[in-house]
Amino acid sequence: MSEAADEAGVGPGGSGPPESLDEAYRRLWPALVRLAFLLTGSAGGAEDVVHDAVVAASRHWDRVDNPDGYLRRSVVNRARSTHRRAGREERAVARLAIRPVPDAVAPDVDETWAVLRDLPERQRHALVLRFYEDLPDADIARLLGCRPATVRSLVHRGLANVKEALR
Repeated sequence: MSEAADEAGVGPGGSGPPESLDEAYRRLWPALVRLAFLLTGSAGGAEDVVHDAVVAASRHWDRVDNPDGYLRRSVVNRARSTHRRAGREERAVARLAIRPVPDAVAPDVDETWAVLRDLPERQRHALVLRFYEDLPDADIARLLGCRPATVRSLVHRGLANVKEALR
């Protein structure tokens, strides 16, 4: 088995995971939705991201050795894809001069959350994974697909940007 597959929580199969998909879903749903919300800034989007991650995992659940790690990584990857897709859509809307419908269900946010949402995506993800998920640099690096030194830099710059914006 490759190291990347091991980190993603996928194994060669055989004995299967210690819990069913339904059990993992019930146990992990609240934490995964909170993580996705912090990464996407949208309650509805967060639920969609987690739902998609669980559906994708169901296709090969018998090979998932680490449900927590596998689903967390899947949620982070899908949240990143959501941001990329949203950026493409915004550029298309700008080219066509179409005004988007405002989000009628914007979450209640405080000043810190508003600042966090305005950060560049990678800085926001690094801060959420560090301070919300309390993950070490190495784990954040694996989730974001970068080196631990890059994570430290993203966190440092993100905190500096938050501090400056809150002044």
